[in-house]
Amino acid sequence: MEENNNINGQNKSNEPIHDVIPVSGMYENWFLDYASYVILERAVPAINDGLKPVQRRILHAMKEMDDGRYNKVANIIGSTMQYHPHGDMSIGDAMVNMGQKELLIDMQGNWGDVRTGDRAAASRYIEARPSKLALDILYNPQTTEWQLSYDGRKKEPVTLPVKFPLLLAQGVEGIAVGLSTKILPHNFCELIDASIKHLKGKSFKLYPDFQTGGTIDVEEYNKGHRGGKIKVRAKIEEYDKKQLVIKDIPFGTTTTSLIESIIKANDKGKIKIKKVVDNTAKDIEILVQLAPGVSPDITIDALYAFTDCQVSISPNACVIVDDKPLFTNVHEILRINTDQTVDLLRQELEIRKGELLEKILFSSLEKIFIENRIYRDIEECETWEAVIETIDKGLEPFKPQFYRVITQDDIVRLTEIKIKRISKFDSFKADELMKKLQEELTQVEHHLANIIDYAVAYYQNLLKKYGEGRERKTEISSIETIAATAVAANNAKLYANYKDGFIGYGLKKDEFISDCSDLDDIIVFRKDGRCVVTKIQDKVFVGKDIIYAGVFKKGDERMVYNLCYLDGKSGRTMIKRFNVTSVTRDKEYNLTKSEKGSKVHYFTANPNGEAEVVTVYLTAGAKARKKVFDFDFAEIDIKGRGAGGNILTKYPVRKIDLKTAGKSTLAGTNIWYDATIGRLNRDERGIHLGNFNAEDYVIVFYKDGSYELTSFELSNHYNHGQIFSIHKFDPDQVLSVIHQDGESKVVYIKRFTIETLTVGKAFSFINESPNSKLLHISVVDKPQVNVTYRKKGERSKSERTFHLAELIDKKGWKSIGNKFPVQNISKVDELNTGEKSKENETTTVDPSLLADLKAEVQKEVEEEETKKEGFDVGSSIDLSSSKSEEEEDDEKPQLGLFE
Repeated sequence: MEENNNINGQNKSNEPIHDVIPVSGMYENWFLDYASYVILERAVPAINDGLKPVQRRILHAMKEMDDGRYNKVANIIGSTMQYHPHGDMSIGDAMVNMGQKELLIDMQGNWGDVRTGDRAAASRYIEARPSKLALDILYNPQTTEWQLSYDGRKKEPVTLPVKFPLLLAQGVEGIAVGLSTKILPHNFCELIDASIKHLKGKSFKLYPDFQTGGTIDVEEYNKGHRGGKIKVRAKIEEYDKKQLVIKDIPFGTTTTSLIESIIKANDKGKIKIKKVVDNTAKDIEILVQLAPGVSPDITIDALYAFTDCQVSISPNACVIVDDKPLFTNVHEILRINTDQTVDLLRQELEIRKGELLEKILFSSLEKIFIENRIYRDIEECETWEAVIETIDKGLEPFKPQFYRVITQDDIVRLTEIKIKRISKFDSFKADELMKKLQEELTQVEHHLANIIDYAVAYYQNLLKKYGEGRERKTEISSIETIAATAVAANNAKLYANYKDGFIGYGLKKDEFISDCSDLDDIIVFRKDGRCVVTKIQDKVFVGKDIIYAGVFKKGDERMVYNLCYLDGKSGRTMIKRFNVTSVTRDKEYNLTKSEKGSKVHYFTANPNGEAEVVTVYLTAGAKARKKVFDFDFAEIDIKGRGAGGNILTKYPVRKIDLKTAGKSTLAGTNIWYDATIGRLNRDERGIHLGNFNAEDYVIVFYKDGSYELTSFELSNHYNHGQIFSIHKFDPDQVLSVIHQDGESKVVYIKRFTIETLTVGKAFSFINESPNSKLLHISVVDKPQVNVTYRKKGERSKSERTFHLAELIDKKGWKSIGNKFPVQNISKVDELNTGEKSKENETTTVDPSLLADLKAEVQKEVEEEETKKEGFDVGSSIDLSSSKSEEEEDDEKPQLGLFE
């Protein structure tokens, strides 16, 4: 057996051994190698072409195979495996992912659907070839840097010479070792516009755009830099009062995953729906059927709050630059890609310039060689060297005119000219060819001298060729934050044990208080004058002798608490009105003067600031002359919860009872309409609609010529694209309307007041024939408008000012009205914003103006009267006698959002 000479890492000759590597060192080196490989060769794209290695190799293999026809994807995968040292599944998935972005691959067959999540057919059934855009922007072997493939048998591009910000157009997502990247896709046309602006030295903005559409809030996008964030929403609309329809879905979701999230939220009780139906075909259409008595607007907000109908995405722009990962932003990526495009265009022009110079040089040599009969001088030469020398000598007088030295290779090419070509040489054609080459060379040199203008023209040409059909699909808008507690469905019931001091949704044997959600906070008031806010639970102890428990709404200034309590120190009975708008959860607050012996005599919670009248009964032994008296809470102001209150009486109180219910002492609430998001608010955003009390409504006029009364709940949704105008409803308000009949194309004017009071139902106030349209509606007393129109037989437009109140008296809301004095109207502008009309105010008409107008339109009005059946032009139609009982019920005020 051989003796072991190794002792403690040394041999017997005391020479150190250097080839021993500890396991920890191996792990460290191997892990770093692996991490580097994953970052550089798999997960993160290069900034030069915006492609991961697998994508680049697929596109290179497709170009090598391209003959103008489609190739089986299975064949493309097989060809790609010559360059990509991984399995066919990873290559196939990467190729389908690229194809679904509809930029670089011309597809044939079932490639799946990015909206529904349907997978593509097997690779043997689908086909592909490079798209025309890919052929234009991706490939040029002359400007491509090449390297050997992983096995050394083939050459592959280091990066493709992409002349377009492809990385931003496609987007990318990858997870490496220790870092990740997520660059969102951007709009093709907007990227080109931004590149042109950059070349012109102008500023630009870039925001994501998704194939799935939807709405995006880019307020926190931060140029796509790490730490930024966007919110993306599905587009949800009311299909009818019992159904919602989802038309677009957020990026990163599918119709399948979206429906699953809706069902999950319903199962948890966050929303209440009956059924979800997926009717997606060419366009996305998911119908959500509501449960009975559920508000559509509240459900829309709940879908955004609890399902994938709204998602938050955090971009992270990480790319490979000079073989290193770099965190950057989309604006910098576009600048780098655009500058690279300019450099590649310059290289292509330089290459073309060199080719043209060579063609011109050889054409000139050929012409000299033939016209000066130099070819005859070589007939007597006996050696090859003599032939070369003879031709070189014959060219000597002409050499100064060439841009470079004539080499032996040039002379050899002249000897290869065939006799047939020499015999048929046409000097005129040769001059014409050289002239064209010279013109092209001049143009190339001009482009080189004006490379930025050339690059701008290149981008404009791309936009012209490929921009059609690539318009923005995702709408940029503000997305408000929805409080989950405000829209959560009431999936629990609140119970209370008042004596023992327990509340919760598990106390089913105790007293029921109200419906609530499992996200709500509960506010509790006790007899000792303390209050506490706590999270709803199955069962929780909040202190004995509860006098009130209810759902707590943070920041609700309209909830006013009325309190009478005995001050333990002075013996006086105090009275106060106060709000509780913000508290620390589970912290007790003393509502009295904190003295021992204080207790509550009387307490009410008033959702709209009601102030009742109470009767105070003093004890029999009280020294006061009047032992029973009334007090109105409206006499005291609303203060903070910490205020001690006012003295109600200094005598002992036996009891306090309610005498009469109170009315609200609060002023109405100011409401604004934010057209950007189509929502009402109290934050002074958008148009001020007015001050609203409980009995007030909002009236919405739609572009289709209908109106609708709604409540002023902040949860209401309005589709601003369909709205003509929105106002606070005044039942005495006289409306002035200009509208066009869809059949006759005649323009009419009418003035009327709203006669229906049904809430949530749209009523048409113009002719309901197809293509009828509302041109203008005014809510002021005496509107004055400037009308732009075109007279018959004239091309130029005319303008004229009208006082609408002087053209027609107030009539019924269903009347057609009178024919407007001018037709072919293209624009109506209101010139004044006078006060709204007063109750039943009669319009005074200028007799002379009215006579002129009547004379102008009388004949045409009479003609229209004979055409219209069932309508009396200029008068109202009374349909009250033919109303059914159901229609009469529909016109009664319906204030509730829930049944």
